[in-house]
Amino acid sequence: MSMTREPLLLVEKLRKHFTLHLQGGLVLGVLDDVDLAVAPGECVVLAGPSGAGKSTLMRCLYANYKPQSGSIRVHHRGGFVDMANAAPHDVLAVRRETMGYVSQFRRVIPRVPAREIVAEPLRAVGVPGPEALARAEAMLARLNIPPRLWGLPPATFSGGEQQRVNLARCFVMAYPVLLLDEPTAALDAANRRIVLTLIDEAKRRGSAIVGIFHDEEVRDAAATRTFTVRPQTVSDTTAA
Repeated sequence: MSMTREPLLLVEKLRKHFTLHLQGGLVLGVLDDVDLAVAPGECVVLAGPSGAGKSTLMRCLYANYKPQSGSIRVHHRGGFVDMANAAPHDVLAVRRETMGYVSQFRRVIPRVPAREIVAEPLRAVGVPGPEALARAEAMLARLNIPPRLWGLPPATFSGGEQQRVNLARCFVMAYPVLLLDEPTAALDAANRRIVLTLIDEAKRRGSAIVGIFHDEEVRDAAATRTFTVRPQTVSDTTAA
């Protein structure tokens, strides 16, 4: 099957700064006129020094941060949604159906079993309960979470186990767009290889992926190309 090369994610003229109100309104520039297009089957790895704004860019893409200007257009339901300016219900729809996100901060929900956490994105798009649980358990098994843990809340798990639950929750859905912020940071070599296989499968089915990987071996294996995020030095006493 041929794969269209029209971008699934298109960022144009994105600007983001933070105002430090407790420091006299000091403005710290982070992102300035960022342009990025990600096509189906690509894994674009963000490069740049620590503090350059890579994670800030990821949070803008997922609409956790609102930029000062620019657009973040995501292909969704046959059209495009601008995550920089979308209404909250549209942002939630994109997150539910189109854009998956693995954060470097592990998702821990008290009292909810691991299998239910992983199955929840499938239930949200109408997958019947038994099928959703079966697919969740299969992904947990693939990521080496033993069956004895599936019915337990991940709050009691190790850091690496919690991260693998996060990964299972994301990869159990065939999201067209994936944001991966240090997805292998807490994993051993064997589980890193499993994640690389999942990323490769997502590329082959046509997902557009943006990733941050500090592990050089993982970065080189996952990337189809790199995009350098350049640190900004803008600082002022008023917000522009």
